[in-house]
Amino acid sequence: MKISKLLGERLKEAPAGINIKSHAYLIRAGYIKQVANGIYTLMPPAEKINLKLQQIIREEMDAIDGQEVLFPVVMPRELWDKSGRYSSIGPELLRFKDRTGHDMVLGMTHEEAAVHAAMSTIKSYDQLPFMIYQIQTKFRDEARPRAGLIRVREFTMKDAYSFHTSQEDLEEYYDRVYDAYNRIFTRMGMQNFISVKSDTGMMGGSVAHEFQLLTDIGEDSIVMCDDCKYTANMEVAKSVIDENDHVFGIKKEVYTGEAKTIEEICNLLSVNAKHTCKAVCYATPGDENGVVIVFLRGDREVNEAKLKVLVGGDIAVKDLNGSGLVKGNIGCLDLNIPNAKIFFDKSLQGLENFVTGANKEGYHIEGVSITRDVKPEKYEDISKVNDGDKCPVCGAPLKIRRGIEIGNIFQLGTKYTKSMGMTIHDKDGKEINPIMGCYGIGVGRCLASVAEESSDEKGLVWPMAIAPWHIYLCPIRLDNELVKEVTEKIYDRLLAENFEVLYDDRDVSAGIKLKDSELMGIPVRVVISPKTLENNEVEITIRATGEKIFVPIDKLSKKLDEIVVY
Repeated sequence: MKISKLLGERLKEAPAGINIKSHAYLIRAGYIKQVANGIYTLMPPAEKINLKLQQIIREEMDAIDGQEVLFPVVMPRELWDKSGRYSSIGPELLRFKDRTGHDMVLGMTHEEAAVHAAMSTIKSYDQLPFMIYQIQTKFRDEARPRAGLIRVREFTMKDAYSFHTSQEDLEEYYDRVYDAYNRIFTRMGMQNFISVKSDTGMMGGSVAHEFQLLTDIGEDSIVMCDDCKYTANMEVAKSVIDENDHVFGIKKEVYTGEAKTIEEICNLLSVNAKHTCKAVCYATPGDENGVVIVFLRGDREVNEAKLKVLVGGDIAVKDLNGSGLVKGNIGCLDLNIPNAKIFFDKSLQGLENFVTGANKEGYHIEGVSITRDVKPEKYEDISKVNDGDKCPVCGAPLKIRRGIEIGNIFQLGTKYTKSMGMTIHDKDGKEINPIMGCYGIGVGRCLASVAEESSDEKGLVWPMAIAPWHIYLCPIRLDNELVKEVTEKIYDRLLAENFEVLYDDRDVSAGIKLKDSELMGIPVRVVISPKTLENNEVEITIRATGEKIFVPIDKLSKKLDEIVVY
């Protein structure tokens, strides 16, 4: 490919407001172009990477007996009604009517389509297990797209669905996919990725893992133990909270005036947040008069994913107007609110001398004891893990890292086959619902994640396996007839030898060419100049290390054979 013909342009600076490294470099290097919020065109270099990523995925999915299919992007409402997700998923699911007025959806995931494809065509246990997968465009109407391709609305995803006759068979195949994912991300060139236990979310099921690329710009919080290697997404992470002081206090009501927040109360009463109890209130869709109240220690935060599991559905911040609750003064002592679901977090267990709201304007109560005065029937694990909490496995201090989710795997069970009425006959002739697993990889997010991890202050540094081109052919002084003649011969020869070459045939300065080669991240740069030709040589620069190698022109192909390996 000659760069003069390449669609796109290289920019000196990223557009205003772009502060994520991968996003800035992909824009500046001419890899992506924004069409709308969270919607991008992949320009030719990015599409070449995209196809290479897909090929790696295909090879590994085929190696574990996957069968590639292609589901429709648009599906009728009836398919999603059967699973219950047409009404249970919020505005992320794009709903519309076709020209006949029929309700349709734009696919954000394809469990329903997978079951539909298997129903009636699979009738007997001896046809299982099997796995089908696709690499398909999807649309999820994200409220807050960010960071270029890392969180978008339209995206390319590999999603796979397996069907089994038993939980044991699913678990065995789940492990095969787990190993395949490790191979996929390694082959893509990712280095700092891990797998973590995760929340099943709207997908349903009982067991799920995410594959996360650890990076400071990640939007997921990963809880990790360096000692025993315990890892989990914050949504499901557990910890041992530091033990509360078993010292009883004298209960008394105190005037706190306009002090409402934990910080204000702590400053006013000279107490530590660990010796306070706060209330967080939620509403559940369809229950306008009800309220969910979570009491937890003042230094903890509610883990809403855990709370959703407890209440069995979605939650939203509660408007307290007309509820009988006094915002900023809600307390766990003598609270009497009809239609309230009240939960006590395990962080309160053993807390014997703390401050809580008095359930009236301007007052709190200090010296409260959870065992003497409140006496909850049960404590729940609802709070987020804090940095420094004890590991639930070995007791060592936990650390919280940031990560980008690059893939996920779920043990779905019979959630979809049962709701959609898919049955088969087992070996005894009995009708059963097949057990499912599903497995996803965001292809565009992988592209951006590699760009985030494999880059430096000069630009991108693509791993050889997914680079759009392996060699950046960079002649200096094309106005020199010898330079032009030698470069053209080298270009033709390298193409004939099946090297992937980007030829910078522009009549621009050496500085522009060298900077663009670094910005674009092509792994190997070959420079031909009047100076190198004095010794009948070319200069090879390895983008990742900066190493320079001078090679005789007639030895170039052999040297590149040694370098371009993956």
